[in-house]
Amino acid sequence: MAHMTSPVLTVGFDLDMTLIDSRPGIHACYLALSERTGTYIDADLAITRLGPPLEEELVNWFPGDQVAAMADVYREMYPTHAIAATPAMAGAHEAIAAVQDAGGRAVVVTAKYEPNAKLHLKHLGIAADAVIGDLWAERKAEALREYGAGVYVGDHTGDVRGARIADALSVAVATGPCDAEELRTAGADVVLADLTAFPDWLDRYRS
Repeated sequence: MAHMTSPVLTVGFDLDMTLIDSRPGIHACYLALSERTGTYIDADLAITRLGPPLEEELVNWFPGDQVAAMADVYREMYPTHAIAATPAMAGAHEAIAAVQDAGGRAVVVTAKYEPNAKLHLKHLGIAADAVIGDLWAERKAEALREYGAGVYVGDHTGDVRGARIADALSVAVATGPCDAEELRTAGADVVLADLTAFPDWLDRYRS
């Protein structure tokens, strides 16, 4: 079990739009859900606001009393429609490797359903040291604290909030729905254009 006092460099990473470009896969899965249920879903719109839990998007398309059931259907369909269609973000493999090559641990903390998050990483060959799913925004601090993460990398203002609650350095990448200015305003300590800049940043951070 990891502890907050662990001396090991531990860096947390968000998944969607940080390590993976999940837009093509999620788009395909929403279209499949729409076809299966006969309910219109604007998949083009939905993929512009990735980050929050699935249920927060589904409430825009289904009555409230159906959202939980539709989320279960979506998650069941997800491996078929979304995994193969989803590429890694530029610099993702190198960012994880940079942490591990420095003797540290790279921990993925995501709002995504944990089994599907693990499928993405396995498919793409991204070898994180741990994967914790089903945590969003402030609740990400639970896992960051448990694993003793001193840095959390994400693309959303919710990731910034999670890092700050965990007393971790917030490193934001402007590759998701939030632009650099929005991330800075939310309190990100560092804003990078994308993960390709992360290894050099980590070298400076450690020196």
